[in-house]
Amino acid sequence: MPIRFLNSFAQALSTMALYKEGHPARERAVERSFAQLRELQQHDAKPEFSFLGDEVVYGQISLREMHDWEWASRLANAGVQRLEFDPNVTRDEFEDFLEQVLARITVAQIDTSETRQTRPTSIKFGAIGIKGEQKSLEATIATVTTANIVYSLGEEVEAVQWMHKEVGERNTLPLVEAESVVRSLSVAMHGDSDMVLPLLQLREFDEYTTTHCLNVSVLTMALAEYLGLGARDVRTFGVAGLLHDLGKVRVPVEILNKPGKLTDDERLVIQRHTVDGARIIISSDRDLDLAAAVAYEHHIMIDGGGYPRPHYHRECHRASKLVHICDVYDALRTNRPYREAWDPERVLAYLEERAGKEFEPEAARAFVQMMRALEGKVQVRAVDAA
Repeated sequence: MPIRFLNSFAQALSTMALYKEGHPARERAVERSFAQLRELQQHDAKPEFSFLGDEVVYGQISLREMHDWEWASRLANAGVQRLEFDPNVTRDEFEDFLEQVLARITVAQIDTSETRQTRPTSIKFGAIGIKGEQKSLEATIATVTTANIVYSLGEEVEAVQWMHKEVGERNTLPLVEAESVVRSLSVAMHGDSDMVLPLLQLREFDEYTTTHCLNVSVLTMALAEYLGLGARDVRTFGVAGLLHDLGKVRVPVEILNKPGKLTDDERLVIQRHTVDGARIIISSDRDLDLAAAVAYEHHIMIDGGGYPRPHYHRECHRASKLVHICDVYDALRTNRPYREAWDPERVLAYLEERAGKEFEPEAARAFVQMMRALEGKVQVRAVDAA
């Protein structure tokens, strides 16, 4: 049914491009597509679609039959990466929406700042992760400038915040958003063909989980690339870095942001995030064994310390070792309610000192070399709320 609807949707757009308003062929094509939508909504009242590269996703299910469907890239380029229909959508709204999409597709280039819908409707669309919602980004947006290129990380921040909300409220992991964020960070890392680190600055403690997972993701990808891993492995490690603290959605905010010393019980609650995160990831619809392993292992030291304590000693995955280093670096570089941020050189010295004990020595030394080599190239500017 979702495939039939998408094909009828594309047919309606093609027909509307050929015939003027009121033509019988045009009316029939719109009517057929709306009927397919209604049929789909008898089984799924609020269908959602995502278009990412050559992949079409219905809800959380990849429609493999639609691989290389030409309209996926057309819709994404027109600013319709995510598409959601409310149960009460009307035929007139549906036709109006088709008109909007057709207008976007026939324009050669569209300013992405204008790709979100501007009036309330039962059909929501927009960039990946925002589900067509109109939300202010000023509170969390950061801008990274490299040479003459400016990257806005506002969409990525918003996507991760929404992703955490979905996990916390619905216990579902929106992997499409995670992959999209990692692709965006990878692009931002290579501005003007030079590797930079688009790291977010923490403004409020409640933003910590969002900014931290984005920073760990980009740091992990940079380290993996520095060590010579291929592009696919780099992005896979980046997804694992983005999801490594997913279990913290189960930790009460008052414990996460507690300014004083944690009690033994509170410490156990926080430490449980590794197991919770692995369970959330492994129960998702997609093959995320690596990300689940990293969520579970990223606090285990190579000398056997840390948590959780495995039943028997075994080697952690290489991705876990890289994420562990990047996790500690970003955590120590960030102001927290219970301590001030460390300066960069102090953190790098700590990583060198603990190499071979807490951290895998080759990876830790490579990270320190990379960060010192990149010193002066990283430019991060936080934008205050208006």
